[in-house]
Amino acid sequence: MRDSLPEILSPKLDVVFRRLFGTEKNIRFLKAFLQAVLCCSDAEFEGLQITDPHQLPDRPNGKVSILDIKVITASGKHIEVELQILPNPEMSNRITYYLSKMITDQLDSGMHYCELKRSICIVVTGFDIVPQTAAYHSVFRMLESTQLYPFNDLTEIQVLNLNRIPADADDALTDWLRFINADKKEEFEVATQNNPAIREAYAYLRELSADERLRLLAEEEIKIRRDEYARINGSRAEGRAEGRAEGRAEGRAEEGRQIALRLAKRGMHINDIADVTGFTVAEVDALLSADTES
Repeated sequence: MRDSLPEILSPKLDVVFRRLFGTEKNIRFLKAFLQAVLCCSDAEFEGLQITDPHQLPDRPNGKVSILDIKVITASGKHIEVELQILPNPEMSNRITYYLSKMITDQLDSGMHYCELKRSICIVVTGFDIVPQTAAYHSVFRMLESTQLYPFNDLTEIQVLNLNRIPADADDALTDWLRFINADKKEEFEVATQNNPAIREAYAYLRELSADERLRLLAEEEIKIRRDEYARINGSRAEGRAEGRAEGRAEGRAEEGRQIALRLAKRGMHINDIADVTGFTVAEVDALLSADTES
């Protein structure tokens, strides 16, 4: 499949998106994107810190969550950027869970509630999380239901819908979204016309796209997405009988295990295997250890 991949890899692929926006090397791209979304001052993003994206459970058997990108700003704001292209009916609940963890993870024993900092989830999506509106950019806060004054400013969710980018808009945010959503060279070039930061990001994307290791990761992610699309379409046609759903879940888990083993045999790093399969690094390590023992 690698030979059939486009010359320029899509930023909508998780493995590409994280390398463009989620590394210290390219933090300037993340700063420019966040400024376009949040309209904050330059000073807010001075010393921007990319932090560990793993949200650890606070109880036995609790859920481990892996965020796409997590950062802390100069004033202490906690910001998560999440990319979700495939339809996911649980996405709104998932984002609420992530946001709640971003709040609760801030306090250690002995700390006071007044020390909590604002937490913001930015969701870049390829489907309609919010079907009630035709807007491409929606902002959610905790407001009183009739007079709309805030309870506090500690939480915020921003949804950016790539399917609804207005054709006539001309600002930094829509330029970034056009760049992320682009698939063809012409679309990338349109997005870069008015924004030097996006031109620089596009130049780096071309370098990434020539990396054989990243193209291998892209190949595997595209295959997983195609299988997931097929599963979604199949589940709609077949109905949602509990026994069949469990069987499909087991099948997807087994497929993920097989992909992880195949990538390990090709010499891929354990962190990259986790990126592609959706397993945690610990799960991949346990899987590879079990395979060695067998």
